[in-house]
Amino acid sequence: MRKKNSAPTMKDVALEAGVALGTVSRVINGCSVGEPYRQKVESAIKKLNYQVNSYAQGLKAERTNTIAFLIPNTTNPYFALLTHYIAVSLQRRSYRMLLCCTDFKRDLEQEYVSMVHRNQVDGIIGLTYNPDLVVDANTPFVSIDRCLGPSIPCISSDNFSGGQIAAEKLYSLGCRHLAFMRISSSLTNEPNKRKAGFENGCMIYGMTYESLLLEDGDELEKEIPRFLEEHITDGKLAFDGIFCGTDTVAYILLKALSRFGLSAPEDVQIIGFDGIRYLSEYDHVCSTIVQPVEDIAEMCVEFILQESMSTKPPLICLPVHYEAGGTTKE
Repeated sequence: MRKKNSAPTMKDVALEAGVALGTVSRVINGCSVGEPYRQKVESAIKKLNYQVNSYAQGLKAERTNTIAFLIPNTTNPYFALLTHYIAVSLQRRSYRMLLCCTDFKRDLEQEYVSMVHRNQVDGIIGLTYNPDLVVDANTPFVSIDRCLGPSIPCISSDNFSGGQIAAEKLYSLGCRHLAFMRISSSLTNEPNKRKAGFENGCMIYGMTYESLLLEDGDELEKEIPRFLEEHITDGKLAFDGIFCGTDTVAYILLKALSRFGLSAPEDVQIIGFDGIRYLSEYDHVCSTIVQPVEDIAEMCVEFILQESMSTKPPLICLPVHYEAGGTTKE
């Protein structure tokens, strides 16, 4: 007899339906069985509110219908939005997402990769920061923003184009003396190309620029005000336009400007990168180059669930676009 308040088992379903345990298993797994038996089993399942353990089923079939998603954190608005769309895209395909927040820790990233070999997940989508990350050629893996090798597809935005669009837009709005601010990574990755695109745009239109290149771990709240102070004379900033490598940098820049009695777009026009919005769905934090986050997520999921990874291109760059957000003079 089943214990009170305990979850019903397949044996309970078999007893309720008056059939063999094997018959219940065949019905649950969609195998051929006589219609009268199927009806009995289905009625018993409904009466007992029996829940199929799909995870256990997956282990027997060497599949778990679970994809791990490696992301540094979900406190960064861009990372949070990417996480949301990855989860939604997997849910539409009846897959679960195992969220792995690595906090930029290299050993954690490597540990999560090894989960595939223990049959805990069917594949991994990762935005990683471990320069020595080892991914076996037989491990289903899709990378975001970083090329890990010819057999692992990388999905990214067209970062070079985004940087060039920012320079062209600032020029069209009357800017001639620019600055570029970014947090750079020691890794060779696609977002680093934003700087090259911006520089190319400045060269095309004959604009001068200064750069503030910050490293991971630098204190933005100190470095950005220091840079501004070095370029302010008699209360006037030496630049009329600034391109920031992320919207987060742009947000900190806006706060720093107010300390000097300056504002955007009145004293300087600012364009960021990512497309971050206040409260996820309202106004943009600043005028920005918008990444197609939903499309990036959809393509990552589509690729990781396809059988053969070897036929995938090593790099796909999706188009970006500009949107005004109050820090430029449209």
